[in-house]
Amino acid sequence: MRLPVVGCYLGQLALALAVLTLGPLIAAVLAGDAVMAWRLAAVAAVLAFGGSLAARIDEPRHLQANEALVITALAFVLAPLAMTWPMMAADLGFIDAWFESVSAVTTTGLSTLASVEDKGSAFLFTRAWMQWYGGLGIVVLSLAILANHATATRRLLGRDSGEELATSTRSHARRVLAVYLALTALGLVLLLGLGLAPFTALVHVLAAVSTGGFTTSDASLAGLVPVSARVALMGVALLGAVSLPLYYRAVRGSWRDVVRDFELRGLLLLCLLISGALAAALVTTAGWSWSQSLAAGALNGVSAQTGSGFSSIDFAAVPDGVKGIALAGMFVGGSIGSTTGGIKLLRLLVLLRVLQLVIRRSALPRHAVADVRLGRRRLPDEDVLRALLLIVMFVAVIALSWLAFLLAGHEPMNALFEVVSATCTVGLSTGIAGPDLDLSLKAVLIADMLLGRVEFLALLVILFPGTWIGHKVED
Repeated sequence: MRLPVVGCYLGQLALALAVLTLGPLIAAVLAGDAVMAWRLAAVAAVLAFGGSLAARIDEPRHLQANEALVITALAFVLAPLAMTWPMMAADLGFIDAWFESVSAVTTTGLSTLASVEDKGSAFLFTRAWMQWYGGLGIVVLSLAILANHATATRRLLGRDSGEELATSTRSHARRVLAVYLALTALGLVLLLGLGLAPFTALVHVLAAVSTGGFTTSDASLAGLVPVSARVALMGVALLGAVSLPLYYRAVRGSWRDVVRDFELRGLLLLCLLISGALAAALVTTAGWSWSQSLAAGALNGVSAQTGSGFSSIDFAAVPDGVKGIALAGMFVGGSIGSTTGGIKLLRLLVLLRVLQLVIRRSALPRHAVADVRLGRRRLPDEDVLRALLLIVMFVAVIALSWLAFLLAGHEPMNALFEVVSATCTVGLSTGIAGPDLDLSLKAVLIADMLLGRVEFLALLVILFPGTWIGHKVED
């Protein structure tokens, strides 16, 4: 690990965050929130000063994979910390302000606040704005996480890349930014056209395209009127759960690739399955009418599958079967290269292909050669191992976190739902995440959100002593 290299890129990141902080600063000034405004101004100034010093370090010709991973992890750790002090201006303690900041930047949407309707517009905008740039950040920085993962990197770049990591990340960022801005503008025009007030439309679009889920109402999606706006908002969230580079390929005329994209088809299929299963469960176990159940199933099923975290029902009040169906959707998530969380559809498909291969090999001769394939492409063994390892790590972290909640006396299904929601950065809640939650359990959920967002490996690289101690082996 070359510390000057990490410092150089973190300096560039600090400068970017300083510029991004200007959005909430302007919102606070317009809202007349003087305390939050000067805190945001102070944070922006410190970030700009520190970033300008670090950015003077000569940029390396070559960026190592472990350096990219460390930068990725530190981005999602340091950005929420930088915004914690300004968030405390809304009468929050440090832990609750940190929780809100982590939930925002990781695009989770969980909250420990008893109510958001008593909070000022500057605070509400800041949360949604952080979700928006957090969603963009994870799409761009995911290339660093997947640098040595050939299948996933190929999907992000749309080709086999021979570029250096820093160069390819910049090229990828420009494409994704264009798509991201276009989706945001489309969503904003759509919601304004449906009659939402400008501020309400803006906050909800920022949270939807990033699949974040923060809203201006304690009732979440149920507080949004008219009903057509709820449908439109979930449509925007669904667009955010699709791999953003796929839109770029579509614009370039590669419609055949888009139609054949197995993750896109899988996402649409799972949204239909989860929505239908939720509707059926609400009818059979909760006694709802079919008209109510179909509407609630569609909205909340898409929310769970895309990881957007908007809800139109109280998950604390529904039977465990309904929670279990939503939990399955949250765990899988959307496409690689999207703003959503979960294990991602690509890895689920890899797991299913591995299971299929195991079954096939039981009927093949010993000398027969059988490979794991997606479409016509053979998956490298390392890609398969990485995909399976990440799924195992998701399950392990969820299990350990769940155990902490069980030992604290929380109801098993509600606790599992909350932990999966945090780790898969979804934001649906059974009400456990609240102001009265024990500080240690808030810390568990904060760790879950960070681990799930950077997909474990980046934070593990930071904690690995060999990252910082020892001699670099030259190529």
